[in-house]
Amino acid sequence: MSYQRTLVVLKPDTVRRGLAGRIIARLEDAGLDILKMAVHSPASRELISRHYRSTEAWLTGVGNKTIKSYQNVGKSVAELIRDFGSEEPAEIGKVVKERLIRFMTGGPLIAMVIGGNQAIKKVRSLAGYTIPAEAGPGTIRGDFSGDSPDLATAEDRSVENLIHASGNTEEADYEIGLWFGDAG
Repeated sequence: MSYQRTLVVLKPDTVRRGLAGRIIARLEDAGLDILKMAVHSPASRELISRHYRSTEAWLTGVGNKTIKSYQNVGKSVAELIRDFGSEEPAEIGKVVKERLIRFMTGGPLIAMVIGGNQAIKKVRSLAGYTIPAEAGPGTIRGDFSGDSPDLATAEDRSVENLIHASGNTEEADYEIGLWFGDAG
């Protein structure tokens, strides 16, 4: 058995839409434990800025997902440049990060430390792909949202994808420490 802890954040769209209880129930139904929970109403800009770290890898990854989403809906490179001021993934990632900060500080959210056997993998599987329009049925994002980067950009906002889940043990340790203190 591989007991792990991970950070889950139910984002402002989850709280606004009254989905927190349903999503928490899904986590518990999957055999996961809620070890800690805190409501931030709202979270500080500093906390969110530190949560979404501006590493080259993170910015590029987010930018590449946005580019792929644009390609999937038939948007041109010219439209991408118009919407983000660049076609470079890291530059697009910077715009996405600023929109994320605005979104995540725009209303109440719920941060939780979740524990269980292979918790990181299990929570990410339950959450689904980060772009809800591409998330599979049966996942939290696939069942409760259909948002996409092209729609979010047209409305000058972040993709509303309901839930954050740490991607690996190092990220989970960092995020738990950030949101709940070093002892997590």
